[in-house]
This record gives sequence, C-alpha cells and structure tokens, in this order.
Amino acid sequence: MIPLLDVLTDRFKINQADLDKGKTYQTRNGGRLEQILVNMGCLTEDDLAPLYSDVLEQPLFKAEDWQTWQADDYSNQDLLFLKSKNWLLLAEEETSQGLFWTLACKDPLDLDVIQYLQKRDIEANVFIATESDLQTFFFAIQDNDESLSNNEELSGDEEARLRELALEAPTVNLLNSLITKALARGASDMHLEPHLGKFRVRYRIDGVLHEVDTLAAKMKLPITTRLKILSGMDIAEKRRPQDGKIAMRIANQELDIRVSALPLNDGESIVLRFLRKESIKYDMSVLGLSQDTKTLIQQDLKKTAGVILLTGPTGSGKTTTLYTFLNELNTPDVKIITLEDPVEYQLDGVNQVQVNPEIGFDFAAGIRSIVRQDPDIIMVGEIRDAETARIALQAALTGHLVFSTVHTNDAASAYTRLLDLGVEEFLLNAALISVVAQRLARKLCLHCAVPAENIDELLIKYPLAEVQRKAKLENINILQANGCEQCNGSGYKGRIAINEYLRCDDEIKQMPKDDQFISKAQKYNDSLGRRNLLQDGFYKVLLGVTTIDEVLRVAG
Repeated sequence: MIPLLDVLTDRFKINQADLDKGKTYQTRNGGRLEQILVNMGCLTEDDLAPLYSDVLEQPLFKAEDWQTWQADDYSNQDLLFLKSKNWLLLAEEETSQGLFWTLACKDPLDLDVIQYLQKRDIEANVFIATESDLQTFFFAIQDNDESLSNNEELSGDEEARLRELALEAPTVNLLNSLITKALARGASDMHLEPHLGKFRVRYRIDGVLHEVDTLAAKMKLPITTRLKILSGMDIAEKRRPQDGKIAMRIANQELDIRVSALPLNDGESIVLRFLRKESIKYDMSVLGLSQDTKTLIQQDLKKTAGVILLTGPTGSGKTTTLYTFLNELNTPDVKIITLEDPVEYQLDGVNQVQVNPEIGFDFAAGIRSIVRQDPDIIMVGEIRDAETARIALQAALTGHLVFSTVHTNDAASAYTRLLDLGVEEFLLNAALISVVAQRLARKLCLHCAVPAENIDELLIKYPLAEVQRKAKLENINILQANGCEQCNGSGYKGRIAINEYLRCDDEIKQMPKDDQFISKAQKYNDSLGRRNLLQDGFYKVLLGVTTIDEVLRVAG
C-alpha cells in the first residue's frame, strides 16, 4: 500500500495549503480526506478510482474487458445488498478454500461490504471502477422496458415509468458523473447521441470534440428523460426540437446548463452547453490579442460614436471578445445596454436585455426601445437582417458607440455582407469604425510542448519567414504538441484568439464597394503591415503559442 498523501501530492498535485485545510476539517468533523478534497473541489469523483487504485495497488476496472459478461440473477438479497452499496459481482467460483468473488466497486474502503465478505468467508479480487462504468453495468442488469424506445407517443403508464427511471439512483449518479467529468476536463459542451445502437458521449474541449464514453442503449431513455425533466422540457415530446435550461451545483461549482434536444432517425441527440461564470475572465490580456492589434482596438474603444464589428463563425469567441470590450469601457459614468439572444453571462453594471421573437421583440424592435433609454454604449448580439443593420448604424450616427457581430469569413467581407442585406453604402462609410475577424486556436500545453523537429522545413513550406520579417521578430520559438496528464494527452490546453483587423479609414471609405472591394481592402491592409487571419496565426506559431496544424485547422 502506498501512502495516501504521497499519491495526492505526486500524482494529483494537491498543494500543501489545500491538504492542510482538508486535514483541519477532518480533525474537527471526521470523514475521509479524499472525500473532503472532493467536496473542496480539489479532486473530482472520477479522480477517486485511479487514486484508490494507486494507494491500494489494486487494478482499475476496464469495461471493455467484460463485454461478454452475463449478469447473474440480481433478485436475491445478497446481490441486492452489493448493488445498494455500488458494488458489482463480476464472477463467482468455488475453490477448495471456499467462495471466490471478482468484484468491481467505486469505494473499496466501504466497511459494510468488507464486514459482509468477512462474515461469509468470501475471498475477493476487487477492481476499482469509475461511477460511469459501474452505472453502465447496473443499467444492463435492471429490467428496463425496451418497448418504450419504439414509441413516439407515450401512454400515461409509460410516461410514469420513464419518470421513475429518471429518478432512480443509477440514472442520477451516471448523469452527475458525466457532467463532473466534463467539468474536470474543461469541456464547453457535452453531446449525447444515438450511434450504432448505443448512446455515444462526446465532450467539446477547446473547440474539438472528443469521444469519451459509449453507454448501453438501455440508458438512452432514462438519461434523456432526466435531462428533459431537469431542464423543463416535455418528456412525452420526441418529434420536435426542444430547448431548456438547468441551474445546478455539481463538483462544488454553480452551473448553468443550456440543453437542446433534436429528434434523429434513431432517437434524440441531446447537447448540454456549460456556462461557468467564474471560468470566464473579460480581460484584454486573456484574449491573446497581438500587441499591435490590441493597440489599434484600444484606440477605437476611445471613440464616442460609431460601430465596431466582430466577424467569424459560430463558436469563434465573438461574444466573449465583445464582453471584454464592454468591460474595458464599463465605468460608473457610462450607461451600457446589451441586446442578446440569449443572455448567457451576467456582466456587473451592464443592463442586459434578452430578445423574444415569439412576442415580436426581436433585435430591431429591441434597438428602437433601448435607444430611448439614453445609453452611451449599445451591444447588439448579432446583425441578422437589414432592419437591424440599418437601425444599429443609424444609432451610431446619433452619438452611440455600437458593438455587434456578423457571420463572415474575414474582416473585409463584413462590408459585402451588410450590402447584401440592403444597407446603403453611404451608411456603412459614415458609421463603421473598424471590423475585427476572429478565430480561436488551441494553445500548446505549457507542461509538455517541445521544440519542433523540422523547423527548417517548416520555414520553407510556410510563409513564416515573411511573417517574422513583417512583425520584426528577432527570435522565434516554434514548438509542437506532445501530450501529458495536464492536457489529457492532447498537447493543447486553452485557446487563444487569432485576429484580422481592418480599420475603416478614409482610404477604405473611398474604395467602391464592388466585387473588387475585398481584394483591394486586403491589399491595402497588407501594405500597412497588418496581418490577415492566417498570418496572425503563424505569428503566434513563431512565438511558441500554438502550432501550424492548429492554425491551418481554424484559419487555413
């Protein structure tokens, strides 16, 4: 047996201050140190399995090793007792010395089970299991009603049965375990999808999906139903998309979860988006803007009227960047009103309004209303139509600083997008201050990044030398992803903004907004020494922040 404190400090990197707090609490109130650290948020529930495995030198349970396992009859009292304690009997055999059981459990230090085995003189080989693996097997042995999955419309009895399944401990524990694991890995979303007859679980971490689990088909309905109940959806509705919201406390975190249910051919796809206010820092230094781009934007933020646009695809961090700009300007002598769909994070001192198209309160109607509130600064979540665009630009001409977003691939394309919506060219020239295009690239993990092996080849294959010359970089530091425990083996941890900046100066205003405008604007920007998205990504490669592969993935 390895001392618990050694494992906590060496493998799980628990610092001495947290250990001292945990020990103090243990002295006063009792309990086990590792469980206290879980409650403190220093460990997750899924950390306990490898922790116990290290301390007790017992093997970890691997679900794939038991794919052909057949459940015994769980109606007898002995096995029901084990199940109630979250212990699973995997195998049983008679030996000359007596009974020998193979067991899997989440808590190998459960005294009730240890005493139970001792009283019956049962020798045991114990595997340490995670909550999700245990619940997968418990679902396999419980008598779920298979017919429920084939019905689009539920009878009263079937709906009652679904509610019952959703409230049972295996469902509750498994869902909590999946969410806890997602939070521990820094996931922004969790996707639960029917796939090849099973229920696939994927996490989006730093913008990339990772498959982390495959649940038995029997678990699909109970998990889906529980999420629908928690988020206020109709559990009997399987044919139409639904949206909901959950507010919960899990793994010592206050959490808002946006839930979306989408009917597919073989079931429903459920996506959970995690909104953690404490994990977002609206600070210019956190965005990762290049210093020259940051200086230009800060000059724009000093303007008192005009429009600053953020462009990029969904998930490129536009809203976070706009919040950061607003945070820079948020002082007691300034009134800021935002119009969003939906309001995801609450900003202190900012008046945030959520649109509701179902009652006719869309972005256009919202702007008209908030202008009457005499704001200094307005943020419109997205310009989707001509009316919203015109009102936002006109608000800028009447003395308001307006921030908004449009979906375009680069900065210059924002002009053509707004013209396509029907906005007059003179209005664009009069109102726009600047356009910033953005993507999010994964940052290299600082714990495991290593120097790139083929730097000379990379300098020839990609225009890195040109970017170095334009940026006047004397030293470069090209690194490559490696992978370690800190980054779950991916080689990346966190994300950084890659930007293209276009200031709407006199030269840009005088350019005809025809089919040649985008190429002319890009050439003009290049002549000023400003980088496009790809070049800004390569600039951050030269600084050792990200990799060429990652830049090409998001901006290539």
